[in-house]
Amino acid sequence: MGTIQVRDVPDATERTLKARAEREGKSLAAYVRDLLNEEAATPALDEVMAKIAADEPVPYDPDFVREAIREGRR
Repeated sequence: MGTIQVRDVPDATERTLKARAEREGKSLAAYVRDLLNEEAATPALDEVMAKIAADEPVPYDPDFVREAIREGRR
């Protein structure tokens, strides 16, 4: 595993993160590691948009949509 060192974190930010970590029963390092893992697992907007652009278009038939709506209301 790699190591990341973050410098010049404002005191208020450090206090807030420490308090949140404590409430979750975690060390500050574990809490920040979880935040980083969550951020890394979430695709960036440009990645999402590129995937959408690469997908096959979905055919659209207004009559089918209207019928599906009517069927759903019955």
